[in-house]
Amino acid sequence: MSAPSASDNPLEAPRCDRTEAWASLKGHYEAHGRGFDLRDAFQRDPGRFAMFSFDAPEVFADLSKNHLDTATLHFLLDLARECKLEARRDAMLRGEPINTTEGRAVLHTALRAPFGLAPHSSVVHEVLERMLSYAEQVRDTADSGIRHVVNIGIGGSDLGPQMAVRALEGFVHPRIAFHFVSNVDGHDIESVVRHLKPEQTLFIVASKTFTTQETMSNAQVARDWFVAMGGTELHRHFVAATTNVQAAAAFGIHTTFGFWDWVGGRYSLWSAIGLPIAIAIGADNFRALLAGAYAMDRHFATAPLASNLPVLLGLVDVWYRNFHGYTSRSVAPYHQGLRRLPAYLQQLEMESNGKRVDIDGELLPFATSPVVWGEPGTNGQHAYFQMLHQGTDVIPVEFIAVKHATHDLPGVHTKLLAHCLAQSQALMVGKSAAQAMAETVPSASPAMPAEMLARHRTFPGNRPSTTLVIEHLAPPSLGALIALYEHRVFTSGCLWRINSFDQWGVELGKALANELLPRFASGETQGLDASTAGLLGKLRG
Repeated sequence: MSAPSASDNPLEAPRCDRTEAWASLKGHYEAHGRGFDLRDAFQRDPGRFAMFSFDAPEVFADLSKNHLDTATLHFLLDLARECKLEARRDAMLRGEPINTTEGRAVLHTALRAPFGLAPHSSVVHEVLERMLSYAEQVRDTADSGIRHVVNIGIGGSDLGPQMAVRALEGFVHPRIAFHFVSNVDGHDIESVVRHLKPEQTLFIVASKTFTTQETMSNAQVARDWFVAMGGTELHRHFVAATTNVQAAAAFGIHTTFGFWDWVGGRYSLWSAIGLPIAIAIGADNFRALLAGAYAMDRHFATAPLASNLPVLLGLVDVWYRNFHGYTSRSVAPYHQGLRRLPAYLQQLEMESNGKRVDIDGELLPFATSPVVWGEPGTNGQHAYFQMLHQGTDVIPVEFIAVKHATHDLPGVHTKLLAHCLAQSQALMVGKSAAQAMAETVPSASPAMPAEMLARHRTFPGNRPSTTLVIEHLAPPSLGALIALYEHRVFTSGCLWRINSFDQWGVELGKALANELLPRFASGETQGLDASTAGLLGKLRG
């Protein structure tokens, strides 16, 4: 990590659209990028796969099926340097308050660093050791009696732990079931607790302030259920990840694990918010999860920009969003364990980079976060892949392939991997009208003229995709994969010169809900717009 200097002040970095590299990229896009064809690129360069493939800890990435050439990459790397990406990265890792609107450091990386190698190391490891010790006590089911763990949180307090526990199912304690409650809709928690017994259940209430409306509403329902069902020793069956120890104690919780204001919710699964993960996979595997993330942190901190995988992915995101005008990105993990990854990445990217002003409060003249969405393959193939292949919008796709399965069903995983490769190949090569005309289609209507049918069965191709490959879905590789996405989001946010670490857009709806709540009892509509007043009347009673 380089030493800070006046010229490295990340707050003085130019915004991407005010750099020479941006102007060069605009010219390059008009001359070469707009009409770029992947099929021609592979024909011209048999070594394209090797040139645009990159290794990082636990993750291999094939970027060769993207609308890139060496000149594009050259200009994008110039853009990163002009925007002082490395200086801002180093400032984050040092613990400088780069979250300017809240005056906070951004140090989720400190949560996975070995002792002594990051800021706040002593307090981080004190909480980590205490949390892992508690997790091992719960995992001793003969002594603890726990058979069900219910995590009550929302946003980062739910999405991260739920995604990780589902992803690491092969490592989860075989005698403990894990449940996640987040929605303030009572149908969520009611469907969970109706099958549980108080004496076998541990509730984790995850709220930094212990005031999050949805979380505390569900926590209250859980406590009422526990008491109504004859539960005793509430302090043994409720634990909290929070900094508000007094409020937790007033609730009846004696065991709490804290974290800090420099840990954002969507970056918090490495902290005490990860308690359900630690209980699920055990202390050693939780440490392996941290180690995988730390390895990616070191790659991000030290690898040259031209081979730095999080940086390269973030640069491609900027190229697609701001030059090609692609509005969304689909994530297709070809492993059932990663079924919650797209939802996790939605929050990570869209809450981080869904901003319309830069760090100086200036309105941005360009687009920021794309819409991130997806489903596991092969389910997505029978849902939305039709649009990816033949729809009017070009949507970059991110395939995630896991080389080795954790099951031993003969031939099944090979079929899954074949589908993964086939989809990225099909997006690229497409199918011409001549090819469609030459095919026999038993299911087609005999009344339809061949040329018209061929138009329906033509695929334009030249649709970009990235494929990420990991050897095994295990704690180290999952940790590295998540950290890769974190740093990728940081990279694009840095170039856009936005604050990727606040989320003011989350607050307005909460405040208005608090104002509307008493109106459901009173029926008072004064001061409301006509639509809200009318809907309130419709929904009351």
